[in-house]
Amino acid sequence: MQSIKVIKIGGNVVDNPEKLQQFLRDFASLEGPKVLIHGGGKVATAISKGLGIEARMIDGRRVTDAETLRIVTMVYAGLINKNIVASLQHQGCNALGLCGADGSLIQSRKRAATPIDYGFVGDPERFNLDTATALIDSGLVPIVAPITYEPVSGALLNTNADTVAQTVAVGLAARYPVELVYCFEKRGVLRNVDDENSVIERIDPALYEELKAEGIVADGMLPKLDNAFKAIRSGVSSVVICAAENLTQPGYGGTTLCK
Repeated sequence: MQSIKVIKIGGNVVDNPEKLQQFLRDFASLEGPKVLIHGGGKVATAISKGLGIEARMIDGRRVTDAETLRIVTMVYAGLINKNIVASLQHQGCNALGLCGADGSLIQSRKRAATPIDYGFVGDPERFNLDTATALIDSGLVPIVAPITYEPVSGALLNTNADTVAQTVAVGLAARYPVELVYCFEKRGVLRNVDDENSVIERIDPALYEELKAEGIVADGMLPKLDNAFKAIRSGVSSVVICAAENLTQPGYGGTTLCK
């Protein structure tokens, strides 16, 4: 059975037009079935500021009130998603843009308001494998924005893009061999954030705990690695964290996560 690549592109690459276009050219050139998940936090923050709405962050995570939800939905599922789709179509990749509400792809529940109220933020609970399979088997390449929905209320929910990537990968792994690749601006997980040559080639759960205790892995890398290890535990065949420009290199030249 042919494997599926689930690739998540980091916000710092999305925010850089030149790097994004190079990444999309590389992504389009990958053979076989594939899915792309993206975010785009800085664009949403800039548009919010232009509208006189200041972004509120708690521990580096966006608080999504009603106005912010409108903006991130327009930016993530609209502006960024459709620009990526158009660029991929230009590269000959038959992409289809969607978010979690489309085809009931990803159902979530609104995160509890305690101990911290993040507003309209979703935690995925169900992935619609039949919807994804129908798209992939028809030759389409899903481009997924990190907006999900709550079926009981019908509300849209802002959802962490790394978590969306893990949800898609784990969901597809019930039917296919899946390779999950987190692409961002660094070459992988670095032992020294100021040294691009300090890539840690393999991380298992024991080493991960050591790296956290030593403060080597912290801040935004924590949710990325938490999602990566959850994917490995849940049946995803391979998880790699690498630089976006290494997408077409054998082995991606990054950090491989293992059990």
